[in-house]
Amino acid sequence: MLYKTLMMMSRIIRLLPYDVLLALGWVFGHLYYLLIKKQRERAVAQMIPALNVSEAEARKLVKKSFINLARNMLDILYMPNLNEKNLSQFIEIDHLERMKAALAEGHGVVVLTGHIGTWEWLSASFTLNGLPVTAIAKLQPNAEYSRVLDDLRATIHVEIFNRGTNELRAAGRALKDGKILGFLADQDAGPGGAFINFLGKTASTPMGPAVFARRFNAPVVPAFIIRKEDGRHLVKIGEVMHFEDTGDTDADLLHFTEKMTKILEQVIRENPTQWLWFQKRWNTPPEMQKTNKHHTVKVRKKSSEESQ
Repeated sequence: MLYKTLMMMSRIIRLLPYDVLLALGWVFGHLYYLLIKKQRERAVAQMIPALNVSEAEARKLVKKSFINLARNMLDILYMPNLNEKNLSQFIEIDHLERMKAALAEGHGVVVLTGHIGTWEWLSASFTLNGLPVTAIAKLQPNAEYSRVLDDLRATIHVEIFNRGTNELRAAGRALKDGKILGFLADQDAGPGGAFINFLGKTASTPMGPAVFARRFNAPVVPAFIIRKEDGRHLVKIGEVMHFEDTGDTDADLLHFTEKMTKILEQVIRENPTQWLWFQKRWNTPPEMQKTNKHHTVKVRKKSSEESQ
């Protein structure tokens, strides 16, 4: 029932002019901010120390972030309308040549990004320019919602691998085949993550981008999609990065993860209304961290499996 409802909503939304969609997002975002107290208060509480702002300023920024979130959700339902001919009406891309140069190295590309802007449209900015895109995604609690997302992603030619399944091996093969592999690297990674500073507080940070870059000798390209004042989007593609192997696997993975996390931090600080402030980013306390030795075994074990 949920699948049919959401797909029907998508068909209706795709009939609307995009400016009407933006206006609806403004309305829904305000309602969401007023009605969803738990997420609103968590967002405010997490933003105050992270950005060193007053509660009043945090509430203003969080309200704007809820409006952006509502617009993002509508954008996802609108996504089947995107195509090669009209893409430039919605998305401006800065330094696409960097992505093409990274792909030309022949080892695939690890894309570093986060829950910033309409991240689903980031993939569209590449696929609709003829670039092959895959992504590792977290399975949604509701199977019908996951099916909706996967079907909408298919309209922009994105291949999805679900995190925590055997499809991670397929993700490795995608890099071997010279494709783009995207990571949302701003989620809590649990006890097995790298515990490093993120927006002023220690957070368990995903090591996936560093692990895949090391294992497959793939360049890493930071890429983020930011909503502009007019409601359209700007894709910012950063400088190509490479994993530096000194022979100390744990230290190298940690250093590279820290380097990438600083890039994420900078984008969030520059665009505070574009990030999901209510996500449980600091959910795993540092005392739950696994030892460095375990990290080494885990990484080497994964590498061994993937090489089979």
